[in-house]
Amino acid sequence: MNYVEGRSEIPIPTYFIGDYGVGAAKVLLAASKNSANQGFKMDGFKVTDNLFWLKGSGNFTLHGLSAAYLSGRQSSEGQQFGTYSQDDVDALRALAEEPGIVDLFLTNEWPSGVTNKAAASDMLVGISDSSNTDSTVSELVAEIKPRYHIAGSKGVFYAREPYSNVDAVHVTRFLGLAPVGNKEKQKFIHALSPTPAATMSAADISMKTPNTTLSPYTFLDQGSHSKEAAKRPSDSVSDSQYWRYDVSQKRQKHGGGDGDKMCFKFIYSGSCPRGEKCNFQHDTDAREQCLRGVCLDFIIKGKCEKGPECSYKHSLQNDDSQRTHRSENASANRSKECWFCLSSPSVESHLIVSVGEYYYCALPKGPLVEDHVLVIPVEHVPNTISTSPECEKELGRFQNSLMMYFKNQGKEAVFFEWLSKRGTHANLQAVPIPTSKAAAVQDIFNLAAEKLGFKFLATKSSKSSDGRRSLRAQFDRNCSFFYVELPEGTVLSHLIEENERFPAQFGREVLAGLLNIADKADWRNCMLGKEEETKMVEDFKKRFEAFDPNQ
Repeated sequence: MNYVEGRSEIPIPTYFIGDYGVGAAKVLLAASKNSANQGFKMDGFKVTDNLFWLKGSGNFTLHGLSAAYLSGRQSSEGQQFGTYSQDDVDALRALAEEPGIVDLFLTNEWPSGVTNKAAASDMLVGISDSSNTDSTVSELVAEIKPRYHIAGSKGVFYAREPYSNVDAVHVTRFLGLAPVGNKEKQKFIHALSPTPAATMSAADISMKTPNTTLSPYTFLDQGSHSKEAAKRPSDSVSDSQYWRYDVSQKRQKHGGGDGDKMCFKFIYSGSCPRGEKCNFQHDTDAREQCLRGVCLDFIIKGKCEKGPECSYKHSLQNDDSQRTHRSENASANRSKECWFCLSSPSVESHLIVSVGEYYYCALPKGPLVEDHVLVIPVEHVPNTISTSPECEKELGRFQNSLMMYFKNQGKEAVFFEWLSKRGTHANLQAVPIPTSKAAAVQDIFNLAAEKLGFKFLATKSSKSSDGRRSLRAQFDRNCSFFYVELPEGTVLSHLIEENERFPAQFGREVLAGLLNIADKADWRNCMLGKEEETKMVEDFKKRFEAFDPNQ
């Protein structure tokens, strides 16, 4: 309690799962009511400075590492803390299905069967019995295939030999930790220094030690299939990756499934890898409500357990007639909720560095590098490509000013934009890179595209305006779109298919790799305090003043 109440300081960021200890209810209830902790958060509720509670389940990036977690034990009726729910399990499965390898998986419960195929000589007495283990965790870890799985409920220290995964080239290492201060003096703390999988070569990620065993969970496959087949013969086992709530009384659905249950994967991310074969509804209305800030629980279940304390909306925004006619009032409401609309109470106005008639410039939350800039339309529009000629001219002036400013510092400008077909307020990102790396930019973007299974369309133009004119010709409002403008005038673009997996932070992730700062690929790892942000803006304005087209 000394740490929680501020009498002692926590020196480094610390994350925890397992909210069932002595005093947990008192501390965590207060954290739950904190307005900053309301809503759909996966990277931790702040309890106090440098202390974060990982509640339920989630998947987030921590210093470049992909970390997933399932907090607590299986839910018992009436328990507010210390348990996870089926929603937590299903959400984690859906999120973990995204491309990439999970580096760390944290659970309280040991997975059932983890000692299968392991060397008996490494086991303490009783370690292989099924008490204090959880078959749900076994199913999850077999599906997620993390590089490291760490658990603690068994009460002993156990470092299993690495085991190979089905349909994956990398191995998993399981670590069971003993209780803090245990009488047997078994290890309750273990240091790891893993390299993020995203930055490793194929040879390194597939490396296996001589003591690697087969997966201890291969026995689960047949059992899971038979159980699911008995319960729901018309659906495949992988349907368990989706939230399934009966919404037949809510509104008409659109999508592949013909049942009355919604696909969480589609609502959360806007796409589903199963396409028309999915057994659950791809509800475009529900997806639209999610983008408008409506609570996920309210959309899917029809209610929210947080009630009035939830910071998300608990009513459907804009009914069918409003969506059809797009009234001025509806536009005004969207502007009030938008992070980028200048009239919105949510806008971070202290980050704005220059304002024109049609565009303004701001520094981003969590900049990738110094002088990372966002060029944002003043009007609430979903992209910068299909705007008026007057808007395009002013955007060109901003781009030219930034290019001259960067060049004065011995750097080149890379501009990129991700246009989601369900996007809200557009922003064009401008990132300075050292001139020495400019020649490698196209190659690294092409390499990243190849890894995702597509090829960029490359257009070479002598003028930036010509390149953007070609983008307007390619752009299809019914599809998502990504493009990047390179220093020497080449524009790389890609029209994204309906069910194609495309990372929303693709441009930032590629440039983070180019600049050898993979830990900054996630903007949340780069966030600053408001005082630091304010100073950052003041310093930028002084440097940019001679180049600012609005001075």
